[in-house]
Amino acid sequence: MTILWDAGWYRFARRLPSPNFGERPADTKIDLVVIHSISLPPQQYGGGYIQQLFTNQLDWSAHPYFESIRDQTVSSHFLIERTGTLWQFVSCYDRAWHAGKSSYICKNGQVKNNCNDFSIGIELEGVPGETFTDAQYESLASLNAALTQAYSEVDFVGHEHIAPGRKDDPGSGFDWSRLRRGLG
Repeated sequence: MTILWDAGWYRFARRLPSPNFGERPADTKIDLVVIHSISLPPQQYGGGYIQQLFTNQLDWSAHPYFESIRDQTVSSHFLIERTGTLWQFVSCYDRAWHAGKSSYICKNGQVKNNCNDFSIGIELEGVPGETFTDAQYESLASLNAALTQAYSEVDFVGHEHIAPGRKDDPGSGFDWSRLRRGLG
């Protein structure tokens, strides 16, 4: 039997620890996966800028856009590049800083705020409104299978669903029916 996880780190992800994380509140049950999209600079892919941002290594002078995000200290648990390459920055045991001000309405109607506390964040390299690659969906399906095995009762939402009006990712280009098919 293959061991998929080691202290919240997924075996099949490239590990690049971020300093941007915190402890989850005591007795927190992880029950949400938040899908995001990101590109740095906007609408440009590759270059390693996302990894640099999540590890506080971004050269702010490398592109004019970077100055506008200079004060951000953010992270996500995972990033899936356009090629399907999967990166992990924060152990799933810890709270990554991906959702910001957010709230989630559970299936039982309960409203939970501060989604970072109880969620896992997955960034897809892309832009809201544009489509994602087959390689990204394949990596996402494998990761989501491992997440549902580790956390049996997780729901999958977009950043746009937990921060409406503030965020619009992953956007209309994300195929939610493909995600559901991948989950079985």
